[in-house]
Amino acid sequence: MPASDAIEQHEQPWSRQRLRSANERLLLDRLRDHGAASRAQLARETGLSKPTVSSALASLEAAGLVHEVGTHAPERGRVAVLYAPDPAAGYALGIDMGRSWLRVALADLDGTVVARSDVRNPARGADALTDLLVGTARQVVANSGVDPAQVAHGVVGTPGVYDEKQRRVRYAMHLPGWGRAGLLDRLRAELGIPLEVHNDANLAALGEYTFGVGAGSRLFAYILIGTGLGMGVVSEGRLFTGAHGLAGEIGFLPWPGQLKPERLEDAVSGVAVVEAARRFGMSGQLTAKAVFDAARQGNEAAVKAVRLEGERIAHTVAAAAAVLDPDLVVLGGGVGHSVDLLLRPVREHLRTLTPLRPKIAPSRLGEDAVLLGAVATALGTAREMVFEHRTAVS
Repeated sequence: MPASDAIEQHEQPWSRQRLRSANERLLLDRLRDHGAASRAQLARETGLSKPTVSSALASLEAAGLVHEVGTHAPERGRVAVLYAPDPAAGYALGIDMGRSWLRVALADLDGTVVARSDVRNPARGADALTDLLVGTARQVVANSGVDPAQVAHGVVGTPGVYDEKQRRVRYAMHLPGWGRAGLLDRLRAELGIPLEVHNDANLAALGEYTFGVGAGSRLFAYILIGTGLGMGVVSEGRLFTGAHGLAGEIGFLPWPGQLKPERLEDAVSGVAVVEAARRFGMSGQLTAKAVFDAARQGNEAAVKAVRLEGERIAHTVAAAAAVLDPDLVVLGGGVGHSVDLLLRPVREHLRTLTPLRPKIAPSRLGEDAVLLGAVATALGTAREMVFEHRTAVS
């Protein structure tokens, strides 16, 4: 007799509800991880008896967590009904709050994005930022046609680190006023859903691990180079954040400036690319993108600025390699999007700095890395919340 069946037959009355919930969760996780299956297939793969599987599936179906998705006709035997998780049982909200752009996406429990909005961020204060985020999120939910009550959880990705004790974001220097206490409470109240706040580079790393080039990596570092500089570290599929959530804040590393000591973020960012291009002779209204575009056209000043940025990124990779020993370093963010120009100078200069040379690759997700990381993180909690709520009332 399978051990699971022995447990089924000898459980105490007080534990029956717990056992029922564990069986339902086991089947739901199997369906979510490996796709649709029949009762018989689920019984074979989980070790549960066929009556137990049938009972658990009936409960999950009554709770709206699974549904029939078709049939399978074997060569011998009866036609089998196939079951799969119902993606419309709940929804998760992912938010990427950046200095230049706000990106919001709503996903069903399968992780499929059902509505999305990318808007420019003109806000220069806490209240304006909050109004923009709330208004955009509400519009995304409205455009999806989803009942707002079905949105189970949300995650906000932001520069800086959320301080649970002080209930505010710290070190988000590029988002004026964003560090004011109470903003998350206001967001939760106005959106009417539970919200978490996570560092944007950490979420980008999770997004790249879940959906992008980092999949299967034992330990990889995602270096986010944009308005600022940050790093997310994923080890064995889990995010490493350090004792206080500050692991990966490499922008605070010292950098020898010409007039006074600077931070590494001052040397490795979109702003640094523009400043270098001006020093080398470029003029006019410049952005990092414009500098990289000019470098592709052979502009001498732009080429020099890009090569300097590559050398500085190599210092960043060398520091990460020495401390973390990653098998992969992913370059992402606004500047990271121009890896076609940066990879060669980064690799060349890295050889002069250190014998430690991890594989370097561009982000596969591009500008969506933070947003998709927020969605993936929100989904993990949303699935649990929806399961607990629906099985409690079914």
